[in-house]
Amino acid sequence: MKGSNSKERSVVEEARTLFYERALVRLDGKCVGAVAAIPKKSNFDLGGDNLNYGEIFIRDNVPVMIFLLIEGKYDIVRHFLESCLKLQSNDFQTQGIFPTSFIEDRGKLCIDYGQRAIGRVCSVDATLWWPILAYIYVRRTGDHQWAIRREVQIGVQKFLDLILHPQFRDAPTLYVPDGAFMIDRPLDVWGNPLEIQVLLYGALLAAAGLLRISLEIQGYFHPTAKIHSIKLQDSLADKQNYQFQYAIAWAKRLRSYLLKHYWVNSKTVQTLRRRPTEQYGDEVANEYNIQTETIPHWLQDWLGNQGGYLIGNIRTGRPDFRFFTLGNCLGASFDAISSAQQKSLFHLFLRNRKSLFAQMPLRICHPPLIDKDWRIITGFDRKNLPWCYHNAGHWPCLLWFFVQSVLRFKRKYGDLGSDGEEIEAMLHESYDLLLERLPQQKWAEYFDGPEGIWIGQQARIGQTWTIVGFLLVHHLLKVNPADASIMDLPSLRSLTALKVFR
Repeated sequence: MKGSNSKERSVVEEARTLFYERALVRLDGKCVGAVAAIPKKSNFDLGGDNLNYGEIFIRDNVPVMIFLLIEGKYDIVRHFLESCLKLQSNDFQTQGIFPTSFIEDRGKLCIDYGQRAIGRVCSVDATLWWPILAYIYVRRTGDHQWAIRREVQIGVQKFLDLILHPQFRDAPTLYVPDGAFMIDRPLDVWGNPLEIQVLLYGALLAAAGLLRISLEIQGYFHPTAKIHSIKLQDSLADKQNYQFQYAIAWAKRLRSYLLKHYWVNSKTVQTLRRRPTEQYGDEVANEYNIQTETIPHWLQDWLGNQGGYLIGNIRTGRPDFRFFTLGNCLGASFDAISSAQQKSLFHLFLRNRKSLFAQMPLRICHPPLIDKDWRIITGFDRKNLPWCYHNAGHWPCLLWFFVQSVLRFKRKYGDLGSDGEEIEAMLHESYDLLLERLPQQKWAEYFDGPEGIWIGQQARIGQTWTIVGFLLVHHLLKVNPADASIMDLPSLRSLTALKVFR
């Protein structure tokens, strides 16, 4: 036991040293965030050909900022948020979006809004993560004065102007192209992918929370106001009030939509299979004209009698029943699904442990695209071969999201039920896998194969979110499980309640 503890301390110290001494970079003379992968160093070869992995990605820095908040490094998080805010686009077509990545190179700021990405796709998730991280920062630190600064509130308004605008579609979801989030290459995730919708829900709650702080401090908050009774004026407070009410209304619609169209269990699948097709008019049972043949048979064993999850996408005639790990974990963390549904989701993880955890938790999606589907849909993408990269590869950076969602559930809702002991044992066994394998395999970005044994064919080593993800799992399981509540966002009920933000 003593030797085991000694090894654990050694690995944790190695991870902390790599993060604090090798991954963090500076902007304007202050630490601002971490590079995606630690650059090559002659006496400790981690990096190799870094490509754009030496840049500061908003997406990759989500676990970094959460870890720094837990560590009490509030100045770095604030500098990161403010730096992103300064880079928020003011161009006509992209006004309000945040960059995918940025870096200072030879005194010049290099920014990517998608114009330098493979396929030239803008990372929509970067924009959705900023208000979420900003709210988490304010909640953790109590720094309400930062929240009410004019530039912060203007940034929130620009973000909401980007999201809350008229469009051709009535659905409350956000429509995006293939590769616009963590799944950053063609994988048939175009349209309304789960991860984007859950992030949109979280971003709307977080933005409304930031607006409410400002309105309450200014004394302008009107809890009974109706959206249509508030006229948009030049006044900053009037616009804040309007956007606050509208963001809440949008979030309510979005959550109802997710629960109606994305949540599946054995009962809902059987109901869906028996619905009529080719219906017209306002009142129809099968809104998206889903044919029975599109519902895969593997769902029977996958769901069992108790499992449930949010499917990957809803589209006319082409629902995507693949399981996407991050979107489902965030659905639990943000309470987009109910407490009962969260228990069903955790049961699903346990039931499908061999597929999702295997020898390197967690698989990013299941099942992979194979054969003809892989060739046609991915365009022969050599990085997204079956069981590789985002096509059902294994990503250790995802485990902390699952650990956080489970421990948060226990803290907020209590007992996990009959699966509780097995789920907790699974968390600790998964941590032991990371402890054993990650330092041996130099903190690789991802792992390939049905068991996740092989280092990814094109994986970077010294990947920052692999390192920080491990540190977060260690902290939540071994140091302070109460910090699982750090991802809490304001609930719809709390946003409309008559009480001061705390």
